[in-house]
Amino acid sequence: MPYCSIRGVDHYYEWICESGSEPFGSRPVLVFLHGWAGSARYWESTARRLMSQYDCLLYDLRGFGRSHLPRPIPETVAAIGYELETYADDLALLLDEFGLERVTLNAHSTGASIAVFFLNQYAERVNRAILTCSGIFEYNQQAFEAFYRFGKYVVDFRPGWLRHIPLVDQLFMARFLRRSIPAGDRRAFLADYLDADYEAALGTIYTAVSKKAVDVMPQEFARLTVPTLLISGEYDQIIPASMGQQAASLSDRITHCVIAETGHFPMLEDAATYMATIEAFLNQTREPVA
Repeated sequence: MPYCSIRGVDHYYEWICESGSEPFGSRPVLVFLHGWAGSARYWESTARRLMSQYDCLLYDLRGFGRSHLPRPIPETVAAIGYELETYADDLALLLDEFGLERVTLNAHSTGASIAVFFLNQYAERVNRAILTCSGIFEYNQQAFEAFYRFGKYVVDFRPGWLRHIPLVDQLFMARFLRRSIPAGDRRAFLADYLDADYEAALGTIYTAVSKKAVDVMPQEFARLTVPTLLISGEYDQIIPASMGQQAASLSDRITHCVIAETGHFPMLEDAATYMATIEAFLNQTREPVA
C-alpha cells in the first residue's frame, strides 16, 4: 500500500485516475477528505465516477484508517495535537509532497470542518470546494459534557470481536443512514471505527465538538472566498440540514443544497442525485491544471 510521511506519520493515500494508479499530470486534481473514525474507503465509489474528469487523490487522516500513529508515539507527533487546523496543515504538506499547487476539495463531516480551515489558511491552493454534511451548531454546556462522556465510552469500548457479530454493522450504521447502503460499505465503516487510533479518535471528538468550535466555525464560514457547495442530507441526524443552511447563510460564496431522503452519507445513499449535484457545481467553471 502506498504511504507518504507527513510530520512523522505515514499517511495512506490512493490515486484513482483514468490513466491507472498514478496521475497523468495534465488534468485537474480532486482531493477527498473523510470524516471522524472513517477512511478514504467510502469515497472510492464517488471518485471512480469522477475519474473521467479528475485525477482523484484519496488519503486517510492522521490516526484514522490506514494512517496509524507510530508506536510508541514520539513527542514530536504527540505535540502536533488534534485541533482541526493541524489536520489542515497536514493536507497542505501532503499537497507539497505531490507538487500540487491548486486542487479541488470534496470533504465530509469532520473532514469538511478541516476543509473550511484549509480553505481560509490556503485559499490560493483551492479552485472550489464541496462540503458534504457540514454546518455550525450552538453551544450547550450540559449537552456537550454528555456528548464527551458518551464519546469517550464509544472510543473506549471497541473490542475486535465486535466486527464478527452478525448484523452488527447494520446496528452500527443505523443512526447515520436514511437509506440502506451496500453491506461491504457498512462493514468497512465498522472496521475503520474499530481500528482508529485511540488518541486521534478521542482528540478529534474534543476539538470538533467544543466551545471553541462553536465560536470559531461561524467566523471561518463567513471568511470563505473560495466557491463552495455545501450539501446536506435531509434526514441527517449527525449534522442536520438546518445547521448546513445556517453555515451557508454566512457567506455568499456558499451554495446550499439538500438531498432528499438521505442521512449522513448522501454520496452513498443516493449516489445518482449526489453526482448530478456536484457535477453541476464543478462544471460551472473548469479549473486550470495544477
